[in-house]
Amino acid sequence: MRVGLITDDPGHPLLAATAALLAPAHGVQVVDPAAPLGAARDPADVYLLKSHTPAALALARDLEGRGAPVVNSAAATALCQDRAAMAELAVRAGLPFAATRSVDALGAWAAGASLDSPVVVKSRHNRRADLVARAEDTAGLRALARDWPDEPVVVQPFTANSGWDHKLWAIGDRVFAALRRSELSPEGRGPTLPLAELPPGWAELTLRVGEVFALDVYGVDVLATADGAPLIVDVNAFPGIRDQAGAPEALARLALERGRPG
Repeated sequence: MRVGLITDDPGHPLLAATAALLAPAHGVQVVDPAAPLGAARDPADVYLLKSHTPAALALARDLEGRGAPVVNSAAATALCQDRAAMAELAVRAGLPFAATRSVDALGAWAAGASLDSPVVVKSRHNRRADLVARAEDTAGLRALARDWPDEPVVVQPFTANSGWDHKLWAIGDRVFAALRRSELSPEGRGPTLPLAELPPGWAELTLRVGEVFALDVYGVDVLATADGAPLIVDVNAFPGIRDQAGAPEALARLALERGRPG
């Protein structure tokens, strides 16, 4: 089977390890996401879409149009780049997702807003070096707005927590977990979390997210609320999933399962 990796970072640990597992018996090709549309005259049997740039999404749509399976699909990947659409779908599906308000331009909204409790402000469009910050009060919100006046954002109430996020990842039906310092309190990585130590039902919740968002490889950021209930604050298509034993094997197996028969 021929497997294409759509990425601008073929040395990423997860991709490199997966490619090494596949290479002895299968062809593995790195595909530049900026390659001209139609450059692949003979599409591979399956593609892994690790890049989320507009060019990568356009390439993935082109390949899908020619019958090539892409993991994750261009549509599912694009949905996860829009945090407002993400929240809307999650709530509609009954997932425990953080209350999310969409704002067209942070500066104009902050000028008239008044906060009586902290909020988390995130760029609406998920990308590298986007905005993810906590505003304690109205003054803090306006300080953010001075730096990001025209940024479309989503705003979520800040949920009191320990400062640790539960990072849950899925590759097909395999779930992985770890603790990570929140982006709002970045003091370093936490340990891998054995699934047996997850609260009851959280692994099943992770797989439910995949069903709702039509994702095969994804991450779910979850906070434990004061009563221990899970609160989803973000969903990511094809995240890094670093340092998780068994992840490359699971990804290699998934690629072969999703590939077209030869």
